[in-house]
Amino acid sequence: MNDGTVQDRRWLRSAIELSRLSPPSPTHYAVGAIIVDRYGVALATGYTGETDPHYHAEEAALAKLAGRADLELSRATIYTSMEPCTVRRSRPDPCTDLLLDAGIARVVLALREPLLFADCDGVETLRRSGVDVVEISELGHLVAEINAHVLGPADRTRDGW
Repeated sequence: MNDGTVQDRRWLRSAIELSRLSPPSPTHYAVGAIIVDRYGVALATGYTGETDPHYHAEEAALAKLAGRADLELSRATIYTSMEPCTVRRSRPDPCTDLLLDAGIARVVLALREPLLFADCDGVETLRRSGVDVVEISELGHLVAEINAHVLGPADRTRDGW
């Protein structure tokens, strides 16, 4: 597990703050995502439920870049408050597949997906596919607090908060 750089922490905190815009729902987590190019410029942001109740944060951010042939995402980083999903009931493609299809080379996250809605293995799936995954788990408690509407006070995560 890598602790990330100062810039990683700054962008991840911004993604966590962005997740607060997600409409609270008992059926999904509030997640924020920011895609940043290799020069440190934000290309797109997204949060759960931003444009559609079933859109995840990563999906919403990637949708904003659709059709942009001028972008090279193989050197981009996505900062996401929670582990990208590998299982979805609401849409056909999980976020890990969307990130791999887009060519995102690096993912920085704060909290692995709790075992509430699905058994997710996004970190392992991305790493097996050659994506550099950085976990800054010390910020995970912020994500858990924002998601108290579904997580409640109990510790339901694999790695704890």
